[in-house]
Amino acid sequence: MALPTRPLGSSGVDITTVGLGTWAFGKYGWGHQDDKESIAVIRQAVETGINWVDTAAIYGLGHAEEVVADALEGIPESERPYVFTKVGITWDPEGETTRHVMDPATVRREIDASLRRLRTDSIDLYQVHWPPRDADTPLEQYWEVMAELKAEGKVRAIGLSNHGVTHLELAEKIAHVDALQPPFSAIARGAAAEIAWADAHETGVIVYSPLQSGLLTGAFSAGRVAALPDGDWRRSHADFTTGLDANLALAGALVPIAERHGVSVAAIAVAWVLAWPGVTGAIVGARQPRQLGGWLPAAALRLTDADLDEIAGAIGSAGAGAGPARP
Repeated sequence: MALPTRPLGSSGVDITTVGLGTWAFGKYGWGHQDDKESIAVIRQAVETGINWVDTAAIYGLGHAEEVVADALEGIPESERPYVFTKVGITWDPEGETTRHVMDPATVRREIDASLRRLRTDSIDLYQVHWPPRDADTPLEQYWEVMAELKAEGKVRAIGLSNHGVTHLELAEKIAHVDALQPPFSAIARGAAAEIAWADAHETGVIVYSPLQSGLLTGAFSAGRVAALPDGDWRRSHADFTTGLDANLALAGALVPIAERHGVSVAAIAVAWVLAWPGVTGAIVGARQPRQLGGWLPAAALRLTDADLDEIAGAIGSAGAGAGPARP
C-alpha cells in the first residue's frame, strides 16, 4: 500500500505521514506486552506501507530496540522502514534508577549500544530524548557530539525531542536540526511555537502522543480507566484523573466528524495534528495488529476548514488541554 509521504525537513528523507511508536513494546509502564505480538504489529505496519518506526533506548531498558531488530530481521533492505531512536536517558545495571545525561562519553557509549541492539551500522534519525537534568552538560556540548556522529556516518540525521525554541535556536547555530519530536494532540497543544519554528527552519517535525495515550481513540471511558492494570502509568496521570471528564467530552465531540468521513475517532485525532503547518508525521502506537486499521486512514485524510472549526469549538466547550485550538 502506498501511503502519502512528506519530506523530513531538509534531511533528504521522505517519511509517511504516520509512523509506528514502540514505547509499549519495551514492556514497561503499559502493563504486559507479548514480544510476538509486538513483532507482528511492526511487520503489519511495514506491510501496510508505513515506512518508519520510532523507538528509544530507554523503552524497556533497551528491549524495544531489540524487538524492532527482531521484527525487521529477514525483511529485504529495499522494504525495510527507517528506524528512529533516542539517546539521553540511561539506567543503572539493575535497571532501578534512570538518569537524564548527555555528556559526550555517555552519548558515544549509548550510540554504540543502540547500534548493537538494533543490529545495524547506521541509525536513520538519532534524537536527544530530553534536555539533561542530572548532569551539567550544556546543549552546545552535546549537540556538537550529535553533529560528529552524523559526520562519522553513525547516524543519517539528528534531532531534538522535548526541547523548546530556545534550545532549537542554540542548536541551529552549531549544526542543522534535522528533526524535532514534541508531544502534540488536540489535548496537549503546547508545542505550537516549536512547530512553527521548525516550519520556518526546514526542520522536520514528528509529533508523539497524537491520541493522548488512548484518550482520543473514542474507546476510553471512566470505567476503562478504572480497570487499567496497576502497572499502567496512566492510572495516576492528570489526563486520566482530574482532566478525564474534559478529555472524554472532546473525544465524544469528534464522533460526528468521524462519521461524516467514514473513519474512526482516532483517525480524526491524528489527521488534526497532521493539519498543522510544519508537521511532517505523527507517531502512533498499536499493541495489536488489528489496532493499526483504526488510525491508518489518517495518513491520507484531509480535514476541511469546517471540520477544523468544529474541532476548535469542541476544544473550547470541553475545556480540554491548553494552547491554540486550530491550525
